[in-house]
Amino acid sequence: MQLDTVIFDIDGLLIDSEPLWNEAATELFLEYGVSMTEEQYKTTTGLRTREFVQWWFQYFNIGDSELKRAEQKIVALVLSKIEQKGKVMPGVPYIFDFFHRKSFKIGLATSSPPALIDLVVNICGIEKYLHATASAEALAYGKPHPQVYLDCAGSLGSNPTSCICFEDSFNGMIAAKAARMKCVVVPHVSQLKDEKWSAADLKLSSLQNFGELHFNLVHS
Repeated sequence: MQLDTVIFDIDGLLIDSEPLWNEAATELFLEYGVSMTEEQYKTTTGLRTREFVQWWFQYFNIGDSELKRAEQKIVALVLSKIEQKGKVMPGVPYIFDFFHRKSFKIGLATSSPPALIDLVVNICGIEKYLHATASAEALAYGKPHPQVYLDCAGSLGSNPTSCICFEDSFNGMIAAKAARMKCVVVPHVSQLKDEKWSAADLKLSSLQNFGELHFNLVHS
């Protein structure tokens, strides 16, 4: 099917927020007397905040009574950190203009809450390009479940098989492929050589490296 829609993840792809989520998680868990390693954090990249907190609360035997408070606090910390020092990833203006010039419908699909979507859209200056956004926060399942991608495609009036997605996390890649969409992954440099990206249609080191040749490769 002819591609006519592009859907982007947000965290770690459009804005360098993963280190800030990590900072916020570290600060939060220190309140409960536990510390999380960098490797541990990476295993849950792409999950919703609620699932992330539940997973590690169970792992560290913290208990459930603080779950809601912890979820709210980590989101508030991340929003504050992004507002103060969030950096737009290389190639963001370029890639949105690239697909805009092709008259593609453009959307965002993220595990993060709507407040983060609004903040990042503002920081990146991409509101004029967007036709729809979707958050998995209130869904029954988040990534790697494909629902948030299917919801975004539905809002755009697009068939899932006409969509190309850009992701930076393993859970996001699985969600996009489960939705039967093409997927371009732009992993963190430390994970670039991992074999786990083999399910993607294309792997790049930066959004700014995506060009007509790559578009034709994915489109074929």
